[in-house]
Amino acid sequence: MLAHSIPFSSDRSSADQSADFFLQFPAAPAVFLLRGADPSAEPYAAKTANLRKRLLRLLSPPESQSKRLNLRERVARIDYSLTGSDFESGVLLYYVLRQEFPRTYQKRLRLRSAPLIKLNLENAYPRAYVTTKIGRLTGRSRYYGPFRSRNVTEKFLNDSLDLFKMRRCTFELNPDPAFPGCVYSEMKMCLAPCFKGCTDEAYAVEVARVQAYFDSCGQSLLAEMEGERERLSAALDFEAAAQQHAKIAKVKGILSACDEICRRLDQLDAVIVQPSSQPKSVALFRFRKGELAGPEPFMVETGDPSQSLENRVRAALEQFTPSGAHSAQQFAEELALLKRWHFRSHKVGEIILAKEDGELPMRRIANAATRTYKGEKNLETTEDTTKHEGAAQSGLLPL
Repeated sequence: MLAHSIPFSSDRSSADQSADFFLQFPAAPAVFLLRGADPSAEPYAAKTANLRKRLLRLLSPPESQSKRLNLRERVARIDYSLTGSDFESGVLLYYVLRQEFPRTYQKRLRLRSAPLIKLNLENAYPRAYVTTKIGRLTGRSRYYGPFRSRNVTEKFLNDSLDLFKMRRCTFELNPDPAFPGCVYSEMKMCLAPCFKGCTDEAYAVEVARVQAYFDSCGQSLLAEMEGERERLSAALDFEAAAQQHAKIAKVKGILSACDEICRRLDQLDAVIVQPSSQPKSVALFRFRKGELAGPEPFMVETGDPSQSLENRVRAALEQFTPSGAHSAQQFAEELALLKRWHFRSHKVGEIILAKEDGELPMRRIANAATRTYKGEKNLETTEDTTKHEGAAQSGLLPL
C-alpha cells in the first residue's frame, strides 16, 4: 500500500546508519510504517508533515536520560508514501490502519461518526431524529448531513420540525382514539396519528412535505411560502403578506445553520481538490454514494493547449468514478473523514459539490484546481507534535 520500503538496522557501526542515512528521506508530508524484524509484532504507523525530521526523532541514537520515544532498537524496515496535504495523509493513514489493525483502527484514528438526520420511512408512521449510525444501504429511510456537531443537528431538526406537523414521539404507535395524546397535539403542532387525529393519508402527505423540505435543503417550503405571499399581495391583503414575509425570513434563518455540504447522503457528490506531492499537479478526490476515491493526480500545467482545462478535469474524474460504498460501515467512516476535514477552521484545498441535477460543475472544479495549485488559499499547517502523534499513530510492541 505504501510506495517505498527501506531496510533499517540499529547497528551503529554500519555505514548505512550514519547521519547521511536519513538524507534519503524527503523533508515533506508523508504516511509511514516502522516494522520490526518479527512479522507478528505490531508496526508503528503515523502521518507527519516532515518525514525526515520525524524519523530522525524516532530512530536516531537516544540521548541519555531522555524520555522521548525512541524506536531505534526495534525497527527493521521503514515503509512510507509521500502526500501532498494533511487531507491526503489522513485518508492514506485510514487505509493503512484499517489494513494493519482491522479491529482497532477506528479508536487509533479517533474517528467519530458524523451527526445526521434520519427520516425513518420504514415505520408505518415515519418520524425524523438525530443519529450517528447509517442503517441498511438498500433501506427506504433517508439520511441528511453531515452536520458540524450534534448540538447543531438537534437545533436545526427541532426548528425545522416546528414548521410541520409530523410526530416527534419516540415510541411505536398503535393508534387508539382513547389515547390522550401529548403536548404537541395539544399545541396543534402534530397531526396526532396516535389517537387517529388524522387519516393515514393526511399523515403521509405531511411526511412527504417534510421529506421534500430535507431533500431540497428547505427550498420546497420556501417556494411554497413565497407563492402564498405573492397570492396575498395580489389580493391586496398586505398585512397577511407581511406576516408571511416574516415567516419566510424565519425559515431562511433556520436554513442558515445548514452548511452547503449537508445533503441527502445518497445524493452527496463532491470533488475535493488538494495540493499534490507530484510537480505541476493537484490531487483530486471524489466522494460519491458513500465512497471516497482518490487521490488522482491532475496536471495543471501541461504545456499542451489543445485541450481545455475543463475537458481535462472531466477526463480525469472519469478515471476514478466511485462505484459506491460496499457497506454502511464504510459509508459512515469515509463520510467521517470528509466531515473532519470540511469543518476545520483552517483547511487546505476546496470542495466542489454537484449541482441539483447531479452534474459536476467542471469550470468551478478547474478554477479550484488552479487556485489550489497556485496556493491562493491559506494553507493549513500540520503540527508535528507529540499530541498529534497520539491522535494518529499506533504503538509499537516489543519485538
